[in-house]
Amino acid sequence: MKSTDIRQAFLDYFRERGHAVVPSGPLVPPNDPTLMFANAGMVQFKDVFTGKEKREYSRAASSQKCIRISGKHNDLENVGVTARHHTFFEMLGNFSFGDYFKKEAIEYAWDFVTRVMEVPRDRLVVTVFGGEAGIEADEEAARLWAEIADLPADRIIRCGMKENFWQMGETGPCGPCSEIHCYIGEGDADPRTFGEEPAQDGTGWTEIWNLVFMQFERHDDGRMEPLPAPSIDTGMGLERLSVLKQGVKSNYDTDLLRPIVDLAAEICGKRYGGTLGPDDVSMRVVADHARTTAFMISEGIFPDRDGRSYVLRRVMRRAIRHGHRLGIDRPFLHECALRCVDMMGEAYPQLVERRELIGEIARQEEERFRATLKHGLDLLEANDQWIERDGRRLLPGAVAFKLYDTFGFPVDLQEVIGAEHGFGIDHAGFEAELEAQRERSRGSKVGEAAVEVVFHDLAQEVGAVDFTGYERESGESGVVALVRGGERIERLSEGDEGAVVVRETPFYGESGGQVGDRGTIRAGDALFRVEDTHKPVEGLVVHLGRVERGALSVGDRATLEVDHALRSATRRNHSATHLLHYALREVVGPQAMQKGSLVGPDRLRFDYSASRPLTDEEIRRVEDLVNEKILLNAPITTEVLPMEEAKRRGAVGIFEEKYGAVVRMLTMTRDSIELCGGTHASRTGDIGLFKILSDSGLAAGVRRIEAATGWNALRHVRGMERELRETAGLVKAPPLEPRDKVERLVEQHKSLQKEIESLQRKLVQGGTRDLTADAREIDGVRVLGANVPVGDPKALRELADQLRDRLSPAVVLLGTEAKEGKALLACSVSKDVTDRFRAGDIVREAARVVGGGGGGRPDFAQAGGQDASKLDEAVQVVYRLAGAP
Repeated sequence: MKSTDIRQAFLDYFRERGHAVVPSGPLVPPNDPTLMFANAGMVQFKDVFTGKEKREYSRAASSQKCIRISGKHNDLENVGVTARHHTFFEMLGNFSFGDYFKKEAIEYAWDFVTRVMEVPRDRLVVTVFGGEAGIEADEEAARLWAEIADLPADRIIRCGMKENFWQMGETGPCGPCSEIHCYIGEGDADPRTFGEEPAQDGTGWTEIWNLVFMQFERHDDGRMEPLPAPSIDTGMGLERLSVLKQGVKSNYDTDLLRPIVDLAAEICGKRYGGTLGPDDVSMRVVADHARTTAFMISEGIFPDRDGRSYVLRRVMRRAIRHGHRLGIDRPFLHECALRCVDMMGEAYPQLVERRELIGEIARQEEERFRATLKHGLDLLEANDQWIERDGRRLLPGAVAFKLYDTFGFPVDLQEVIGAEHGFGIDHAGFEAELEAQRERSRGSKVGEAAVEVVFHDLAQEVGAVDFTGYERESGESGVVALVRGGERIERLSEGDEGAVVVRETPFYGESGGQVGDRGTIRAGDALFRVEDTHKPVEGLVVHLGRVERGALSVGDRATLEVDHALRSATRRNHSATHLLHYALREVVGPQAMQKGSLVGPDRLRFDYSASRPLTDEEIRRVEDLVNEKILLNAPITTEVLPMEEAKRRGAVGIFEEKYGAVVRMLTMTRDSIELCGGTHASRTGDIGLFKILSDSGLAAGVRRIEAATGWNALRHVRGMERELRETAGLVKAPPLEPRDKVERLVEQHKSLQKEIESLQRKLVQGGTRDLTADAREIDGVRVLGANVPVGDPKALRELADQLRDRLSPAVVLLGTEAKEGKALLACSVSKDVTDRFRAGDIVREAARVVGGGGGGRPDFAQAGGQDASKLDEAVQVVYRLAGAP
């Protein structure tokens, strides 16, 4: 049975039983900042379980994309070594939000596993919570399993809290859980052997489904109270169920991974044998990591130096390293990632939509890392700093940290290399270096923690501030709080800087890439100049600025007015970013996803996914498409509607944004429909003119466009015209037509430069005859120091080398005065005497005389200095260093 059929059978089974089949949530959880990645099926339903969110259904089913990179049962080092460990996997799950409970959950699970999936009953056991830490055993679940599944007592196994009690955190919803385990391997499934770890090849008892019965609320003091609406959260790994249905022992032999394993084998030219040998392990690592790479890039995560991006880089570089181990000497990871796209694109269309991007980002990262890997291996081979500890050779923490920080070598990769070359890593030293760097990065942040606390407390007390700025730019409200220096106060006096919180405000707080509004707050004679508006805590809008006149007190009735000109310019720029996003998708392709933006009154900044710069023609096409929409003068409409309805109507969202169940959908012609909470123009024509200022690289696979609209765009165009006119005036050409004159001047400059270089070479060649006469012979080596009128670094180097060759074996030190009275020095030493005379040492000593420094190779070095008047003295240094009397 194919994995796609298993996935569909699961979802169909629960749809027929009244469950809403919900698409997988994103890998980056929008509703849980404590998680780096979605690691279970319940993540997208967390707010439903806690009561913060209500949905139109009370039971659901899904196949959730999950990533687990660390943790006791998901160590990265075990990926490819065991039959079950992965970085990416799919979790099938059914959920009840206060609807059904244990009886129905057990009935559904047993029926689906034994009847629909036809897993033999005699190869299954179940576990239940056996009681621990003052919490009673779940005898209800044990009784239900006996009744519903007709299981004998020896196949209902009681376990402790570690195995069969689940909780969301230190506090909150929790409850006992019950698991279904299946025996994989030859012979009878003897329940007496349960509890033994599965063998690395996958044989033995393995968990296939976990049913969580959320029935308690854990409080800070440890009390456990029954939940008013007990719920169900289950999870079953698609990979493990595929093992059972496809008659194999390892997840890597299922159709979810084996095609990628086979491709890795084909690329490296080796046969995959499914053993625990190093080559087979490496092929499995490549397959697992290629799949994770494809999914993460498809969700807008690109390899970089921190956060989720660093996790991806770490995974990709481990795969590349294992490919290197297999003898693959060319970029290959992109091919394996694209095989995953071909295999899973039907179930997850975003893989197909971003196919080109996935391949390009993976290939670029591998090309970069292959160069880094070679350099790192060379550094390790040349390293002479080692620690001996307990009879083992360790790479010092400082060296390991340099490889990590400077050259991008994750520590686990260093460990892999170390295992192959017989050394370990000084982890304590590495952590000390890492912490020292963190301290340096923190810089001075005095008071920030206090500010965060005060605004958090304010948000709890005041609640959400009503934003009225979509409809108007002014309004009245009461001052509910004042903050200065991280502390709440009752009064801000003239000249004081601080923060003002009101009950409702037309000021937009910086979020979603749009900067905060500026303007004024007036109360009686008091005038508070708002210089910025922030949202330090969700729902709380804070006006930052200074009292210019009078005093502002808590309880005052105030008039708030947004700066109209700045708000209007910001609106134009924000609306233009949406049209720019549309145009980039048209010109570059659907892979040109928004990665971030900054919208202010002066200009807009838009970051997008791309593997190369835009061509001049593409920039013109993007500008034309945007300005075409502007000229339509189409209305810009905003609707507040459920997320599912917005998706159905084709709305585009940004992966990193956090959206709720109800969203604001912005429509600007049928080509631009996006989710956005910012302020916008009324019609596209309000934007005026759109002009791209620059397109630059930002990070791997991410580029940044800066652009201007309206008056700012007009000022930019006028500035370019002014530059052209002034340039035309300088070269005495017609206004706005200086090109021909400038081209002739450039050619003339090149011709004159060649003539100068020719004259300098003639000077060098003509001067060598006299200079050789000044050389002194010291211990069999001819030594020469001279100040020559060359003035050009290249000519000075050529002259030094020519004199060295004519006098060989020789040591030659030359000096010359360059532009602006600067001194230049060059030292050339015959290679056969570099064991006695080193050019770098000589030129460094001479440079001190002219107030400078320099260095280079043993046979050639150069230096510069500030004082050319001392060149005669400087070049004489060579005689002293050579041992002349």
